[in-house]
Amino acid sequence: MKPRGHDTLLDVRQLKVYFPVTRGLLRRKVADVRAVDDVSLQVHVGETLGLVGESGCGKTTLGRGIVRLIEPTAGQVFFEGQDILTLSSGQMRRLRRRMSLMFQDPYGSLDPRQSAGSIVGEPLIIHNMVQSKAEYQERVEYLFRRVGLDASMIDRVPHEFSGGQRQRIGIARALACDPSLIICDEPISALDVSIQAQIINLLKELQQGTKGLTYVFIAHDLSVVRHISDRIAVMYLGRVVEITDSDTLYDNPLHPYTRALLSAVPIADPFVEEKRERILLRGEVPSPLNPPPGCPFHPRCYEATLECKETIPQLSNVGSGHEVACIRAGR
Repeated sequence: MKPRGHDTLLDVRQLKVYFPVTRGLLRRKVADVRAVDDVSLQVHVGETLGLVGESGCGKTTLGRGIVRLIEPTAGQVFFEGQDILTLSSGQMRRLRRRMSLMFQDPYGSLDPRQSAGSIVGEPLIIHNMVQSKAEYQERVEYLFRRVGLDASMIDRVPHEFSGGQRQRIGIARALACDPSLIICDEPISALDVSIQAQIINLLKELQQGTKGLTYVFIAHDLSVVRHISDRIAVMYLGRVVEITDSDTLYDNPLHPYTRALLSAVPIADPFVEEKRERILLRGEVPSPLNPPPGCPFHPRCYEATLECKETIPQLSNVGSGHEVACIRAGR
């Protein structure tokens, strides 16, 4: 798949998100947890960028750092041409209507004391998007219909909905202010497989029907990400190790970590499944509190050399927009 737009909506440059570790009565800082470490990537208008990797690799922290729900330690985030990390809280508040976050847990992300209608309509009030009660009601009903929910459900509370319906409420809330960017933080991982397909199809339909709607889709399931993403970025220990279009990533993965991830994705054809190589990684993911020197993947890499232990590889373009952070990949 090709990006639907050519303009850059989001440009992340050398973003770092560190969490301090303190000790003692005076809470003296002794180290940093490097949750996101020097990440750079671009997202184009109208495309979906998939963000994948093992649990704990920094995907969610990166997504929240991009929209400043977590304040980054260093770097730049250009959204619609403006570095949002330099904005004041008031300026950021005005800009937030242009970006939304869709949460992972459809059970915990909705206030159980609010009605579904007030959950969806709350952003309209916060950002002064409606001028009257009638306009508010009309807009909320429209949002319900847009995500496939009956407008008669507006007065129900979250526990009266199924998991899939709750996630649709979350999507309606994310769409309320007509954002240009939605960070989808593993929005289907807590749902049944059949419901996952419905939510993925809904997100694709909404994107096709809305000019310029852009997603950053965070997930750990590579088979799901392939169906919705135009490009995919693979993260390991807080860093992006490979980024390219989804077809190229699956047909020609260059980073050893990406190849290992893809080898674990089940294939429906038993004959192909039996013959393909399964790559088993040794050891555990290192701690972001004390990452290894050199390439962060080298302690588990089956192709590591002495140079890998000494040099931190940077993302480099190996052709046609395919970027990989591996010393051996470009040779």
